[in-house]
Amino acid sequence: MRYELSDLSYSPPGLSRLRHGLAGQSRVRFLRRAAQVGTEVALAGLMDRLRPLRAEILRAEAGIPASSSGCLCLYTHWSPNGRVSDMVLRQMDAWRAQGFDIVFVSNAVPPAADWDRLAAHCVLRISRDNIGRDFGAWRDALAIVLDRLGPPRELLLANDSVLGPIRDLAPVVAALRAGGEGLFGLTESRGGGAHLQSYVLLARGEGAVAEVGRHLADRIPSRSKWRLVQQGEIGLTRRMLEHGHRVAALFGHDRVGTALDHAMLREFGARFAEVGAYDRYPLNPTHHLWRVLVEKLGFPYIKTELVLRNPGRLAGVEAWRDVVDADGLPLIERHLAVMRGG
Repeated sequence: MRYELSDLSYSPPGLSRLRHGLAGQSRVRFLRRAAQVGTEVALAGLMDRLRPLRAEILRAEAGIPASSSGCLCLYTHWSPNGRVSDMVLRQMDAWRAQGFDIVFVSNAVPPAADWDRLAAHCVLRISRDNIGRDFGAWRDALAIVLDRLGPPRELLLANDSVLGPIRDLAPVVAALRAGGEGLFGLTESRGGGAHLQSYVLLARGEGAVAEVGRHLADRIPSRSKWRLVQQGEIGLTRRMLEHGHRVAALFGHDRVGTALDHAMLREFGARFAEVGAYDRYPLNPTHHLWRVLVEKLGFPYIKTELVLRNPGRLAGVEAWRDVVDADGLPLIERHLAVMRGG
């Protein structure tokens, strides 16, 4: 499988945000969702001003010794009861195999047995209040790391919101590193303006790493998930481009488009029968186009939310097991049981 980076360029979202909302749902559902988001943002903004959020570090302990690679991964975890699944440990080990020292930061309180197990898989274990989601966790973890280990030359931001890996990560990481200095990710989303989705982000080079660090340090926790995504995920791509850094994705919008079966697009609604609908109505590639990514382009993950909740009510998601090898399937099934609260 050949992986190639596609450069992103920032353009204001404009009508694309509305088109993104309309892409996979009826106008009634879109309007209902818009009202929900508006209410959430307004109420959260009021509460954020009245009672600002502050995350407390509950625990921070060393694990295995850090290497001299200068390559650091901040890996964010959350589960309903704090449990750390074998799949999560496997994900961390997969990143370790690519030369990254792992800092595990949980937005939960792992049970004692799981906390002890983590020591053999990471250089630092952190447990914190579940405030600010991934960007809040990465911010707090990086502050501790800079104090204890100093600045890295490569900074990988990752989380456990994906199932897998279902493919070898070595060629994926090699392709990301081949981009030189800048910020690199796996998938590009056009919803809200072109940006890298944040479940895997790699910053390379002193300038890019420092800029990502400043972006994390600037994050002010909010009760609004919408605001966190706008300022954290989408805002990071915008900031990096504005400061002259290269930003690129392995599975860019145009590259995914060349692999599409347009008959499949029409299953998302009548509007996708229009010529150029793929560009006019942005889709979430890791949800709407998950099978194209995995089967045609060598994508190494499946989104956990897609399997657990399928928020877009997409057809065919129940066939996700068909693309997972027999050895990896039990780990994923047990992880899903943990995420269901088992």
